Amino acid sequence: MLTDAERYSLLAPFISENKRALFDRIAPERTRHVTVVMEDIYQPHNASAVVRTCDLVGVQDIHIIENRNKYTVNPDVTLGSSKWTDMHRYRDREADNSSACMQALKAKGYSIVATSPRADNVTPETITLDRPLAFCFGTELTGLSDVMMRHADVLLRIPMHGFTESYNISVAAAITLYTVMQRLRASDVAWQLHNDELHALKLSWARKTVHSASHLEARFEEEEDRSRERPQ
Repeated sequence: MLTDAERYSLLAPFISENKRALFDRIAPERTRHVTVVMEDIYQPHNASAVVRTCDLVGVQDIHIIENRNKYTVNPDVTLGSSKWTDMHRYRDREADNSSACMQALKAKGYSIVATSPRADNVTPETITLDRPLAFCFGTELTGLSDVMMRHADVLLRIPMHGFTESYNISVAAAITLYTVMQRLRASDVAWQLHNDELHALKLSWARKTVHSASHLEARFEEEEDRSRERPQ
């Protein structure tokens, strides 16, 4: 069985030199120490703007809860960023998707961070970074559901100094993620992907880039099996 690193090296010749250089530069800047959760966002351009921000600051995983509202990518807003991030959707009509998402993230060691104007002193500038963090954003009018708030480990407030009571969700996400990622990059926290994760990520990007990648991989696997069967 070929490893992810071996599979990527075999697909690499089918990728342009410029794209390979981008993979090599961008992959080490990706993180899963921070992730984003969006619950029932009904304005697709706002959710798409969050996806674009995640790509730009290096957040690889995005969790999308679809209890009532289905999220559809707006390509005019994402500008291709959805291709390079991983979206995990929770859309079972018979399940409590919010709880399912929270339980899955907590099982992976994430601290659930709910953005709320009711938070006291925790802001993007002060939140503790040593544990993996899942930043949760709710609908534009009502915010996060009661289910999400019950699961929250931390309440986060983005300071405001005007008459209006809240930021647009895409702005709130941009402020939070940019601030936290800048702090992480200047810290001693091990926020980057491990080597095996890097290889897996670059392979996933290659599969999205190379035409008929699955057929090529199957051919490579067959050739590998035949080489192992040849007498030494």
